[in-house]
Amino acid sequence: MSYLRFDKTLLTNLEESLQREILRTNRSGAYHCTTIVDCNTRKYHGLLVIPIPELDDNNHVLLSSLDETVIQHGAEFNLGIHKYQGNHFSPNGHKYIREFDCERIPATTYRVGGVVLRKEKIFVHHENRILIRYTLMDAHSPTTLRFRPFLAFRNVREYTHENAQASRDYQLVQNGIKTCMYPGYPELFMQLNKKCEFIFQPDWYRGIEYPKEQERGYDFNEDLYVPGYFETDIKKGESIVFSAGISEISPRKLKQIFEAEVSVRTPRDSFYHCLKTAAHQFHCQLGEEHYMIAGYPWFNCRARDMFVSLPGLTLAIDEPEQFEDVMKTAQKAIYQFINNEPITYKIYEMDHPDVLLWAVWALQQYAKETSREQCRQKYGRLLIDIIEFIRHNQHKNLCLHDNGLLYSNGSDKAITWMNSTVNGHPVIPRTGYIVEFNALWYNALRFIGDLVREDGNISLVETLDKQAETTAHSFVEIFRNEHGYLFDYVDGNTVNWSVRPNMLFTVAFDYSPLDRAQKKQVLDIVTKELLTPKGIRSLSPKSEGYNPNYVGPQIQRDYAYHQGTAWPWLMGFYMDAYLRIYKMSGLSFVERQLIGLEDELSIHCISSLPELFDGNPPFKGRGAVSFAMNVAEILRILKLLAKYY
Repeated sequence: MSYLRFDKTLLTNLEESLQREILRTNRSGAYHCTTIVDCNTRKYHGLLVIPIPELDDNNHVLLSSLDETVIQHGAEFNLGIHKYQGNHFSPNGHKYIREFDCERIPATTYRVGGVVLRKEKIFVHHENRILIRYTLMDAHSPTTLRFRPFLAFRNVREYTHENAQASRDYQLVQNGIKTCMYPGYPELFMQLNKKCEFIFQPDWYRGIEYPKEQERGYDFNEDLYVPGYFETDIKKGESIVFSAGISEISPRKLKQIFEAEVSVRTPRDSFYHCLKTAAHQFHCQLGEEHYMIAGYPWFNCRARDMFVSLPGLTLAIDEPEQFEDVMKTAQKAIYQFINNEPITYKIYEMDHPDVLLWAVWALQQYAKETSREQCRQKYGRLLIDIIEFIRHNQHKNLCLHDNGLLYSNGSDKAITWMNSTVNGHPVIPRTGYIVEFNALWYNALRFIGDLVREDGNISLVETLDKQAETTAHSFVEIFRNEHGYLFDYVDGNTVNWSVRPNMLFTVAFDYSPLDRAQKKQVLDIVTKELLTPKGIRSLSPKSEGYNPNYVGPQIQRDYAYHQGTAWPWLMGFYMDAYLRIYKMSGLSFVERQLIGLEDELSIHCISSLPELFDGNPPFKGRGAVSFAMNVAEILRILKLLAKYY
């Protein structure tokens, strides 16, 4: 029995099947994303979506979809599906689907009369190439397959429409063609592993709609260009492999490459294995540089997200060498930043004030998973340089005051992870002494202090210890209120009383300025007001401005983004904090909390976790289909749980 298998009852019900998406990446920035019935519902969906750095920093949809047609006795059965105006779907290929299985690779089984056809897709690692294998499981008559490619050649954030500038030119290559719609784009090679006939029949399919974009208040229709179709015979038991890529390939190698790629895939047969596979999808290797993508399908590598998610995406699945490889690139970018040099690496938002503090936290997790000695040998100099950079007020928006607390100006620009803006202004102008910045600061002072103490650097140890004591005293004095929770931010006489999850980090970190009783008070309030089955709310329902539903046009969603929506990555820190307070007696509670997230693996993006959830029942998943920090933090907690047994 497959862990991720869907039968025809669900698949033929478009209300159910169109909500479920699949994502595959090549670990170099390219991806394939669609629904489990292969009907694209977002402008970001496509069979082959790749970065084209010569054009811009976004991904581009080259091959949007591929319609398959089964032909027997002259009768044609089109297995494709597209949405058109008036809630009209054509063709209705989903009606022929009998099963979708996603345990190792996405596999769809169709039944058309006596024909049983299995389709399997795989994205080749570190190559802009998708392979689709068709196997004729059963047939009682001669069978022909026809493949009709739908081309877009556009930025994922735009649409293509019928136009006279699109090139219709193509050239024959071995068992296929190559074509390119616009200058500046690479050629698209479409080939099969056996001889086929290409029939040139150019046409535009007009008015294809993307309901997910309509839900989000955007334009939602486009035209796609079809240059013609490929046709070939297939015998019972035979497999045919279709390849779409930006370079020509020897058709004889396609079956072998397909099998080789399948053999290295992790089966999605458990909660842990699903998340481990999802973790691998965020890796982006570009030559010698190694990044972590913040999420799919529309994020790039964001500095804060990278450092928060790095331990969970690597160390938690026993891949410390991957952590080191990403840090090799990140370290170069950090030094460019602290030396006030232009950042030449594709890591964005490095200037946000908490980024270096999160980098220290990530390295702290590395020390725990490997050894403090190994961390000091590899990253000791970097850690000292970061702490000194901050301590000597060299960061343009992170000022260390005499009371030991860090001050940041966030009134005009969003500077924390709660970064939604409307008309250029932060929805939540968190400014002044920000609670998690200072929790991170205290944790960094103590961690680096202990690390250099073991190295015998007494002078620096004394400096950091003294600084930490000052910070701890001020932290409790400034942030803790008479109700037992922490102010979210304090700016002079202005204090923010909103009950938000950012105080949670003070309980979850290894070093905290709070005593055990104070930590428990914070945790109790988070449990009472912010905990949901899908994550931790970004704002309490009792606080002013609670807006838990992330729906509607962009501005409406921006106002709701951090005003009550629930975030799974915060659940990781919550469960970490819970186990710190309750130890073994908290295990069963933590395990029960994970059940609510495991359920999501078959509801949204299959085998991954979406960006966020509505803060009220039924806690519907929203935003990006797969989000790195969410996957990472749940993996980190699964690793932590394993240490208790």
